Amino acid sequence: MASDAIGSTPVGTTVDDNLIYKPRYIDIGINLADPIFRGVYHGKERHPDDLRAVVARAQEVGCQKLIVTGSDFTSSRHALDIAKEYPGIVYTTAGIHPCSSAIFSTSHVHHDAQEYTMPSDPDPEQPVSEDHDPDPEKTKEIISELRALIESARSTHPGALVAFGEFGLDYDRLHYCSRKVQLHSFAAQLDLVLSLTPQPPLFLHSRAAHRDFVGLLKAKFGDRLERLERGGVVHSFTGTAAEMRELADLGLHIGTNGCSFKTEENCAVVKEIPLDRLMLETDGPWCEIRPTHAGWRHLLEAKAKAEGIYAALNGNSNDSTLATSESTPASSVVPTPSITRTATPNPQQDASAPTQPKPAKPPKKPKKKEPEVPERWRTVKKREMG
Repeated sequence: MASDAIGSTPVGTTVDDNLIYKPRYIDIGINLADPIFRGVYHGKERHPDDLRAVVARAQEVGCQKLIVTGSDFTSSRHALDIAKEYPGIVYTTAGIHPCSSAIFSTSHVHHDAQEYTMPSDPDPEQPVSEDHDPDPEKTKEIISELRALIESARSTHPGALVAFGEFGLDYDRLHYCSRKVQLHSFAAQLDLVLSLTPQPPLFLHSRAAHRDFVGLLKAKFGDRLERLERGGVVHSFTGTAAEMRELADLGLHIGTNGCSFKTEENCAVVKEIPLDRLMLETDGPWCEIRPTHAGWRHLLEAKAKAEGIYAALNGNSNDSTLATSESTPASSVVPTPSITRTATPNPQQDASAPTQPKPAKPPKKPKKKEPEVPERWRTVKKREMG
């Protein structure tokens, strides 16, 4: 959108800053409560706390609002603290992620009076036993505490808590929580949503569990989700086109991040999402688009097109620079126009000697505005979530 608005301006004309499209984005899912944004990786401090710089960089590129994901009690409380620190910029959700839902189980031991945590580094090849049953007493305690957290947030900081979740089903990661307990956790939290007034929008998670996911939503909210008052978004979507269409037909939004661009099939599904159902998220720090993803080439094409438009606005390009993504291969570089200059003869040189033209100098690249916030710290290897 930004490139189309700017690219239509003829080269060499004066551009009114008020007419240039300025991006305004909302990141619907970012995990700012994760210790990584405080410089702590796997329990070790690797760099100083740079959360403020992260938020400032987002603002600088037009991401005006950030919704921090709550995925267990700890992250939900920390997310709310961050929202309090950045009013009008940072908002939050609260809920129990399916991978954190083992706390509902009779076998769960990672629990004390104050904190709830998922098992540490479970073996992906060892799914949790389906013999583990949900614990009714624990469920009652968890739901009561979650209700109290939501009601307290609504009372003390109205508007900061904007959705319930992240919650749902994840059958790709049964090594964190069994299918049986995930279904119980999802149902218990949906019942909580139905009891809240007003109902919050839903921040949903569905991975390799579409039939059970949709079936439980319909069981609680009706075949057309008619009892779902404020809608919801299925974030980090990686399902099929048919699954996406079913969710959209039910009135749900589809959230996309780097996980949604891993394969060519993923990219094809994203192309089909109706614009009025599409939502964007980073799911940072986990789910960026990576060089190994099929969608990586789209970033390269977009970057090349943007650089060409930027150069054109500064009078340093011809029309060939404005190649669109359709005409510019992913591995190519936007062409730089060649410039031919006529050399000035040297009076002391033999007039009959042929004049040698000086080599053409490439046009200077426009200087980019220096960021007004600190540069990001060196990347540290992260585990993938989403």
